Formats: sequence, C-alpha cells, structure tokens
Amino acid sequence: MSIDFILPDIGEGIVECELVEWLVKEGEVIVEDQPIADVMTDKALVQIPSMYSGVVEKLYYKQGDIAKVHSPLFSMTPEGDSSADNTAGAELEANAEVSGQADSVTAEHANKEVVAQSVTSPAVAPSSVNGEAVVSNTKTDNGKALASPAVRRVARELDINIHQVAGSGKKGRVYKDDVVAYSQNGASVVSTVVAGGAVIGSTSVEPIRGIKKIMATAMQNSVSTIPHFTYCEEIDLTELIALRGELKEVYAKQDIKLTMMPFFMKAMSLAIKEYPLVNTKVNDDCTELTYFNDHNIGMAVDSKVGLLVPNIKQVQTKSILDLANDIMRLTNDARSGRVASEDLKGGTITISNIGAIGGTVATPIINKPEVAIVALGKLQKLPRFNEQGDVVARSIMQVSWSGDHRVIDGGTIARFCNLWKSFLEKPSHMLVHMS
Repeated sequence: MSIDFILPDIGEGIVECELVEWLVKEGEVIVEDQPIADVMTDKALVQIPSMYSGVVEKLYYKQGDIAKVHSPLFSMTPEGDSSADNTAGAELEANAEVSGQADSVTAEHANKEVVAQSVTSPAVAPSSVNGEAVVSNTKTDNGKALASPAVRRVARELDINIHQVAGSGKKGRVYKDDVVAYSQNGASVVSTVVAGGAVIGSTSVEPIRGIKKIMATAMQNSVSTIPHFTYCEEIDLTELIALRGELKEVYAKQDIKLTMMPFFMKAMSLAIKEYPLVNTKVNDDCTELTYFNDHNIGMAVDSKVGLLVPNIKQVQTKSILDLANDIMRLTNDARSGRVASEDLKGGTITISNIGAIGGTVATPIINKPEVAIVALGKLQKLPRFNEQGDVVARSIMQVSWSGDHRVIDGGTIARFCNLWKSFLEKPSHMLVHMS
C-alpha cells in the first residue's frame, strides 16, 4: 500500500519552494532520515529527509517545478509491505536497463546526425547559400546531455534528440520547458551565424526564484526607500597581518581557521560602543529610531544559491576565538546554501568582503532595515611614507561605507570609521579596549 509523503511546513511562513534536485529516483529503496530532495525557499536551500524506510513509487514534481507546502511531494511503499520487498529489486534493475538503453539510443542518434551534417562548430552548423551565411540553431554535442530522467522521457515522447536542446539551467541543464520550447520553435536558443562562424544574438531566459528573488526584492526596496551616501577610506593592515600570522598557527592546532574577519568584526563592535547610531534601525515613516544593544554583525557570502548574509550574534560579548569559530561555521553553511533561518535573522550591521573576489572601491547597498554597511576591498601591497619620510611597502585595504542619510551624517560615519580604523591599524589598542 503506497502512501504520500507530504511536504512539511518549512517555517517562516513559506508556502512554496522550488524543487532543485531529486536525490532519489522512482523504484529506489530508501531508509528513514535519508535525504530525498533539495528544495529552495526564499531563505535558503533545504534538504528534505524521508520519515520512513521503503520504496519510492512516484515523484510528483520535476526539477525546477514549484512544490506547495502541505501537498504530496512523492509517494512510497513503507518497509514491511511484501509487495514492495518483492518488486523493489526488479524495479531498480528495469529502471537502470531502460535508462541505459535510452541514453545509448539517444547518443547513437546524435552521433549519426553529427556525422551526416559535417558540423564545423560544437554549437551551430552554418552552411552557405549563394555565398551568404544561413542561420542554424541546432545544438549538437557528443557528450551526455545534463537532464533528469523525466525530462529525457518528455524528449522521447516528442521525438526530440535531447542533445540538440540548449539547456537554460546551470551548467546547461535541460528542463522540460526547454524541450517543449524546442518542439514548438525548432530550438530553445535563437542564434545567428555570420561570416567566419561567429555567433551573435543568442538569448536564454531564467526565472528569478529562491534566494535570487528575495535578494532582488530586498535590494530594490533598499535603494528605493533609503537615501544612500558612500564614504571611502584606506586602512593600513600591516601590523594586524603580522599579529594574525603569529596567532594563526596556534589556532590551526585547534582546527580553527583564523581569517581577518574576526578582527574586523571585533573592532567594529568596539567602535559601535562609541557610536551606537550606526547600529540602529529607523521605521518606515522615519519617526522612530531603534537602538540595538546587541551587535549582530552580518557578513555577505557568495554561496552556490546566491548572496546570503548570515550574522554573528552578540559580537560585543565574544572573543576573537569565539568569532573565528562562528565565522567558520557560518561560512561553511552559507557556501553550501544550508544556513539556519535563525542565522539569517536579526542582523544590525553588515560587512561585505567583496575584495576576496577583486576590486578596491564599491558602493554597497544597505541591508534594510540596517542603516550602515561596509565593503572591504582587496588587500594590496603599496608604497607609503613612514615617519622618517622613507618609502616602505605596506599592506593597504580600501574600505567603502554606505550610510542611511536619514539617520547618519557624513561626520558621524567619518568619526566612526576613524575609530574602527585605529583599532585595526594598532591591534594593541583593540586588545586594551577588550579588557
């Protein structure tokens, strides 16, 4: 007797999510707590585990579909059902055989077409009529197409060679919509070939969902409602880098990766004590200002699911070692897209480490309802004059602050930045203030 697995309430008022990837297939034997699927909400990537052991009977959604909370996600036969035990192995063997045959036939069909057409480009097959280039929007590829079994089945039903369909997903993954569009238009990507084989005019459409959607909405709201101003400064990190070098080996023995971020956060927290205005929020009609006692400092992380901004809670109470542990945990979670919702809520001010990728000066967008954000530029070895007037090499970082001009004026952000800078340039001063 098969039963439906109901997509549970993921929390935070979420009513739907995108099916990112099935981690099982129909006919597969699963065990309790085994990961079944990755789904994307507006907050993060969430893995759905099975509540029972048994055999997967039917997957109700395809990759890229929107699944509804409290609706069936898949059906299964629980462990203990004799019919499930007897048929599980046969179903697995049959599915593997059918899948293998389908891939073999499709690949063979694709290879024959490639030979017949004498393709001169891996993406398009230009030909010439009366000396002029002719448009060809047929994709050919000797490799295996990136697509789920369900999408392959749709392609077979429509008598389409899936190797000729240009996928709109990540890494060229082919979705059902790509196959349907190809059947209706002859191709899923329209391109023009000009003399010399150059391809122009190619387009592809990708829906904005999940983290990307919530980021786009948040940034649009921030820009449209907050009057931004940006203040830039440079910080000499030579002494701090030397201190980190000494401590790095000590922390490594405790399996702790000591980056520069704990120092940036702790120095910021110490500066906030002197300038609490930068750790506030203002209401929508700008009639009330709320001061936060806790310094919950966020850090923007470029994850595989989009931009995530987890935050370290109560930085004012934590040591450099505590911060290093928290940062290491949140960075790993964010890069895998699996950040707990609690870690994404309650931030009061944000650091964007864009310099880890490149660039020196930025104009960061405030993470509403916060009133300030700083972007760290890349670290550079640059010539500077010392007190004796000699030119020496120093480790310099450009930083760019954006402030909410309804709350913070230029003088306040400049004085706050100067104090923050002094702690970073003279780490011994920071240690004194921490005692």
